[in-house]
Amino acid sequence: MRRLRPALWILASFALALPLAAQPVPPAVPPQPIPDGPHDFDFELGTWNIHLERLAQRLAGSHTWVEFDGTSTTRKIPGGLGEIEQFETDSLTGHIEGLTVRLYDPQTHQWRIYWANSSDGQLGAPMIGYFCNGVGEFYDQEFWNGRSVYVRFIWSNITPTSAHFEQSFSVDGGKTWEVNWITDQTRTGDEPSWNQPQDNRPSSSSSDKSAASMIPLPDGRHDFDFNFGVWKTHIERRVHPLDHSDEWTELNGTVTVHRLWGGRAAIEEIDASGASGRLHGITLFLYDPQTHQWSQTFASADDGSLGTPEVGIFRDGRGMLVDQETFQGRTVLVGAVWSQIAPDSHHFEQSFSDDGGKTWEPNFVASLTRLAP
Repeated sequence: MRRLRPALWILASFALALPLAAQPVPPAVPPQPIPDGPHDFDFELGTWNIHLERLAQRLAGSHTWVEFDGTSTTRKIPGGLGEIEQFETDSLTGHIEGLTVRLYDPQTHQWRIYWANSSDGQLGAPMIGYFCNGVGEFYDQEFWNGRSVYVRFIWSNITPTSAHFEQSFSVDGGKTWEVNWITDQTRTGDEPSWNQPQDNRPSSSSSDKSAASMIPLPDGRHDFDFNFGVWKTHIERRVHPLDHSDEWTELNGTVTVHRLWGGRAAIEEIDASGASGRLHGITLFLYDPQTHQWSQTFASADDGSLGTPEVGIFRDGRGMLVDQETFQGRTVLVGAVWSQIAPDSHHFEQSFSDDGGKTWEPNFVASLTRLAP
């Protein structure tokens, strides 16, 4: 251990000998509460012209930017659980079509922002954050070209007719940031009704066609067309799954499903109640044109967080989507089956398997009858 010089040693000894009261203690700064902000993104509701500047190469010292122009449309998610934005822009070199889902957590007062690109139908990790003094900051950690990076969103310069957005990456723990995506938007109209067409404009990307020639699976982009509309639902839910229990509870309510991306995506609201309480949430459906698979992801109104997506395909009029989750400390397979599909009715069933799919125990069964197209 390095020794102190005599003068410094004397000063250090004197400081240690001082009574505790003589040593200044910085005042404790209580953590500031996050402001309650369920309406923070209300400014986004409506239709917009978008001008996008995107860095050509990220984290490579590039100073070349590519410019895009397009439109976006933001609506409230049915039931007021958040917002969904359809985003579409073009440049001389490319096309971007995506969905942004913004969900609010009333417990933490934070927003989760999810992005999905129509080219692959994959839902990314959520950006999490909140607004303070008119500026919104949101963060997450991701991998970019094999490197772990922090990602930051900043919303600023918000007026009734315009807003500014920037995305940045950091590879040094947030000490420095490289901006790689900038959008400026100008309002063109108010929030449209869900009864109006959901696409910004018709789109059929070349990746759909190339995937169809490469993968021997049927093109399933219209598999969930039967689901669009308003439905009356009767639900039976097992009270204690995987517990050798045969106790069920019943709920009744409605399901409303809206078309996105011309049918290659959808947003569903479920609102049902019974003796056990209320079930209120949304399901996001996304189609991957590369694998010809669908994913469905549920978010409860209680926490505003999308869960693990179930992924699968339709065959012979029957769809099965599966994922792996943890339930009460056990790793289980979760299977969602859509069947008995008719113009005015269909059946949905969720099951768990804790033996690798050899056996399945149903725990959520819904019968749906159409109320409106």
